[in-house]
Amino acid sequence: MMKRVPRLTINLLATWGDYATGALICLILMPFVLHTLGDTTYGLWLFINSIAGYSGLLNLGFGETISRYVAAHHARNETHRMNQVVNVIGAVYLAMGAVAIAAALGLAWAAPWLGDWSGASLVEIRWVFVILGINTAVGIVGSVFGGVLVGIQRFDLERGMIFVSGVARFYLTIFLLSQRHALLTLALIFLTVTTIENVGYVYFAFRKVPGLSFGRRYLSWPVLKECFSFSGFAFLHNVSQRVIWATDNIVIGFVLGAEAIVPYFIAARLCEFISKPVTCVGMVMMPRAGELHAHEKTRMLQSLLTKGLGFAFLLMMGFFIGAGFFGKAVIETWVGAGYDESHLLLLVLLGARIVSTPMEVVRAVMFGMARVRVPALLYALEALANLGLTLVLIRPFGLMGVAWGTAVPLIAVELGLLLPYALKQLGCEPRRLLREAIAPQLLPLAALLAYSVLVSRRVTGRGWPLLFAIAAAGGAVLAVVWLAQQIVWRRWGSQEDTVPEML
Repeated sequence: MMKRVPRLTINLLATWGDYATGALICLILMPFVLHTLGDTTYGLWLFINSIAGYSGLLNLGFGETISRYVAAHHARNETHRMNQVVNVIGAVYLAMGAVAIAAALGLAWAAPWLGDWSGASLVEIRWVFVILGINTAVGIVGSVFGGVLVGIQRFDLERGMIFVSGVARFYLTIFLLSQRHALLTLALIFLTVTTIENVGYVYFAFRKVPGLSFGRRYLSWPVLKECFSFSGFAFLHNVSQRVIWATDNIVIGFVLGAEAIVPYFIAARLCEFISKPVTCVGMVMMPRAGELHAHEKTRMLQSLLTKGLGFAFLLMMGFFIGAGFFGKAVIETWVGAGYDESHLLLLVLLGARIVSTPMEVVRAVMFGMARVRVPALLYALEALANLGLTLVLIRPFGLMGVAWGTAVPLIAVELGLLLPYALKQLGCEPRRLLREAIAPQLLPLAALLAYSVLVSRRVTGRGWPLLFAIAAAGGAVLAVVWLAQQIVWRRWGSQEDTVPEML
């Protein structure tokens, strides 16, 4: 009889499949959009999106709340309680959707005072703000149903809709984008694909959760207060994340000009592509951690943390080694020559992600356990330090100052404060973390480093086929050495010393 594939494995594969498709689409679309619009107009689009993106904070942290509570109530078969949570958050999101549209209208009115817009039509800029506000409202309301799918651990369906919307965005952009009314066209494309995605969430949520229901009888003030006790800190976490990873474009736009955003965005975007598959590990673990915590399975939570963190560390270090040797070639192949600074920026930002991305696993486990207060407060401290240091360093050091302003606080807070707190909450000794999460990754990483040194000295060509071949071979080296190490430990090591399977 075939062994049943664990749900966690299915969820991770689904998120990776979505990531691979999304990364491929973005790799094709970004240079197409950049060269169609030019640096100035593309910089304006990034600047507008950075401002409008803050409206996403109107979810007030309820995205994590609905996933966490649906996971817990679904695990206990508490359908009525689940419906109370979904209805209460749905009502809040309807109100926040209206606020998003009102905020967009306010930004449209204030557009003349937000910048000179580099000669772009003010009427078009105002319409872009309004459409992006409607887009945000649709996304906020629809995310209730996406959160339900995540809560019942059906990432295959939730990620599937993101895949569909990504493909739609790709074709609409390729066939419709031109220099004439380019910003307005991009905004309308975003609204179209967001609508497609969220209609899919609604359909699958009702199909896969037969007991899901909406009605005034489910609205409960005590449930709202309970949700706010969790979502308030989740909201603080989201604000901090926005400050850390999205405010840089706004600061650069105001201090150095919109055109200066482009080389930094190239590095940041590539860093996001690289770290996204590792972030998926934490994403799929949050509802699983909520389920384990609901059943008080502490030892399994500890195992989930050590295995997930070790796997994330292995992947991030592997990506960093590859970026160090081949990142410049990737950037030149992707967007063309003339962005040499982007490679150095990439290494600084990716070096910080070696710490922050595995720590997303730690946050996911803490959120699943409803331990959200301290991680959120620490993230806020990190965000404030990030913003302050960035403002201090940007004028004397330019874009590199922005990158270091992001990296330094992140490494200090994540390793110095958050990790010790999480280990204490789980009753997990640091020695066990080093033994099970970090030590097993060193030999595979050393093998990958040796491979990268050898290949970089012998291969000097460019082009996607060659780069994909190098990356695939490097991944094979990492995987073969890691698996061989596991076989040796399982055959000759004790059960206690053996690192368990990842999933």
